[in-house]
Amino acid sequence: MDAAGPILVVVIIILLLLVFSCVKIVQEYQRGVVFRLGRLVGPRGPGLILLLPFIERMQKVDLRTIVMDIPAQEVITRDNVTVRVSAVAYFRVIDPNAALTNVADFQKATSQIAQTTLRSVLGQSVLDDLLSEREKINVDLQRIIDEQTEPWGVKVSVVEVKDVELPQSMQRAMAREAEAEREKRAKIIHAEGEYQASKQLAEAAEVINQNPVTIQLRYLQTLTEIGAENSTTVVFPVPIEMLAGLVGTGGSSFRPSTGAPPQGATPAMSDEDMVPGTDIFGDEVEVVPNNPSKPSGIYPL
Repeated sequence: MDAAGPILVVVIIILLLLVFSCVKIVQEYQRGVVFRLGRLVGPRGPGLILLLPFIERMQKVDLRTIVMDIPAQEVITRDNVTVRVSAVAYFRVIDPNAALTNVADFQKATSQIAQTTLRSVLGQSVLDDLLSEREKINVDLQRIIDEQTEPWGVKVSVVEVKDVELPQSMQRAMAREAEAEREKRAKIIHAEGEYQASKQLAEAAEVINQNPVTIQLRYLQTLTEIGAENSTTVVFPVPIEMLAGLVGTGGSSFRPSTGAPPQGATPAMSDEDMVPGTDIFGDEVEVVPNNPSKPSGIYPL
């Protein structure tokens, strides 16, 4: 009886080990791939899985999306510019049987194929496309990597280029190019503004030309604007027509002739010696034509 006690304990322990080895629990996001005597039986789960002891073996596969950082790669673009590019890939297992039987380590294999594809695709692009058409490059990367990982039961859903590191010399050159482009746009916009302003000024001149009184109103408005700025100096433009009118009131005053002035008293001249004309101020005058016997000049009416 005393010898049966230890044997019974050993039997109970062996039974418990067998029970624990036969009963498996698979989570909702996992699948258990069962092998029976080395042959693939298929996936099971989720939930409680019962296995035949010493005959069946199960290996769990996670079906959740895996986020994988693609290490930075040295890439030479099609226009011979060396850049360092890093990316990130999102993939998940859709066929647990293929993920275990067709490849030894599907995560490592996906990482390696993503690195080589990244160098290959970016090497066929120019630098401008790499910087501006990021979405198209991401789609191409995702499509190519997914085609290569499909036999492994892996679905690559998203591939995104995270960072593009440019050499310092290339960054300075691109900064100069961007500055020159901004200056060109600024000059074009300024020229267009000047052109539109000149057209508006031409139309305003046409309106003012139809009614000359409007220019006087413009002068008064200018004085109002100057007075609002608390300026101590006021520059008031006076039209030439106003000065001509003031000078024209003294019509009897003598204006010097353009020719040689007469010596002494003005000689008497008949009406046939005089011809009508106008001076530089617009006043009507009588002009004496050049005559050797008579001095020429301009005399007021």
